[in-house]
Amino acid sequence: AQISDQIRLEYETFGSSDDPTVLLVMGFTAQMIAWDAEFCRAIADRGRHVVRFDNRDCGLSTHFDGVRVDADAVLAAGLDPTLEMPSVPYLLSDMAADAIGLLDHLGVDRAHIVGASMGGMIVQQMVIDHPDRVASVVSIMSTTGAPEVGRPTPEAMEALLAPPPAGRDDYI
Repeated sequence: AQISDQIRLEYETFGSSDDPTVLLVMGFTAQMIAWDAEFCRAIADRGRHVVRFDNRDCGLSTHFDGVRVDADAVLAAGLDPTLEMPSVPYLLSDMAADAIGLLDHLGVDRAHIVGASMGGMIVQQMVIDHPDRVASVVSIMSTTGAPEVGRPTPEAMEALLAPPPAGRDDYI
């Protein structure tokens, strides 16, 4: 789908376009095929029109070749408001607009949207920027991007980082 002068998105659909649409948005560097075809067919078999796609810079969609981004500097600036955010070629809001552009291309007014990891952040941005286009949201393994959100308690962190028990019976 050519959704703008610069952006073409590779996509695939399952089920009838007459059914309510479920848009699946994958995360950072993951192609649409990370949404397993059997999973997509199972949703379609339950009366939904399923759409999965490759985000920009992923899979068969438009790539920004030769554009370098210092990911560590972006992450550091995101965590420390005293640091200047380096230049980036696009934002989550641009990726959310891509997804809306795909819905436009498909003639879908409103969709149920599901995002995994960074895809969860993209679908949250879709709701912020285009609430009238979203019927429902599922954000899987994701966050808001705010450093204080989604952090484990000190007790949970201690349990997660503790060495594993020596034997199987020690788990109980």
